[in-house]
Amino acid sequence: MAAFALAASVLSPVAAPAQDILTDAVPVTLRTKPIETFRIGLDDATFGKLTFLGGVELLSSERDTGGLSGMISLDGGNAFLAVTDNGHWVTGRIDQTAAGKPLGISDFRFTPLLGADGKTLTKRWGHDTEALTLSGSGLYVTAETRNAIYRYPWPLVTGKEHMAGELALPDDIRSLPRNRGLEALAAAPPGSALSGRLVGVAETAPSGLHDLSGFIIGPEGTERFQIRRSDDFDATDAAFLENGDMLLLERRFNLRDLIGMRLRRFRAGEIVPGALLEGEELLRADYGDQIDNMEALAVHRNAAGETILTILSDDNRSMLQRTLLLRFRLDD
Repeated sequence: MAAFALAASVLSPVAAPAQDILTDAVPVTLRTKPIETFRIGLDDATFGKLTFLGGVELLSSERDTGGLSGMISLDGGNAFLAVTDNGHWVTGRIDQTAAGKPLGISDFRFTPLLGADGKTLTKRWGHDTEALTLSGSGLYVTAETRNAIYRYPWPLVTGKEHMAGELALPDDIRSLPRNRGLEALAAAPPGSALSGRLVGVAETAPSGLHDLSGFIIGPEGTERFQIRRSDDFDATDAAFLENGDMLLLERRFNLRDLIGMRLRRFRAGEIVPGALLEGEELLRADYGDQIDNMEALAVHRNAAGETILTILSDDNRSMLQRTLLLRFRLDD
């Protein structure tokens, strides 16, 4: 197991540059359907501090590109790298307007994540990959079933690169319940109070009386905080803004409320060991909105300097669900 070592030069999570990645990946035929409005049947575009830019539904017959669970934005939002919950990398180009409205997806490709021995993660039951984040020369991926964080070299030029190692994690992370473990992962930006560290959030809590467990993971060890859990929402992904604020994407599904999505913001100064975070609710959506099982969140800054959020759904490779890519501008 590799010791924790983040590169001293940490890439800003909103400024990941263009890269030639996954050049040996398998190309996939993909169709997209436009999503013009977020609220079904209404033209509302402004939701508090968020402005809906548009979205697309991804349609492919290749099941291994379903289950998209974590992503990063590349090249000013013109490209993305995602990870699926069955251990595959997925990449594509996002055809977009100058404002960031997605028009379609091109050059859509996938390839399996490889372990340190070159075998796919399915060979060792470590393929339940749920989140990824980029920091310096390392790409960090959570595996929820094993409650592990894998490190891969960056850039993934061919997609055949082997895992560089696992982070050394404490027992309380390793012992999180199976399929309810590390679901969200984000690298703090340079210059922030948490620079050089990762923040992980467990998917859910043991009961409705408990809060979500958060972990600040760094070279000196792991420190803990909590996030108030409410209204049956569970964590699915996280991303940092340049100023050190953290966004948390949450989802809900039950027979009473049906499907739901929430986006909360936590100020940089609040994310400290021992804290119980409440956060600012930026967006709440339900079955009256264009959402599905929203699991992935990425942030980038466009040419105009605006902060753009990309939210992606996990269709669980089910014919009853959809893969949606939605874009919002954060007007703050």
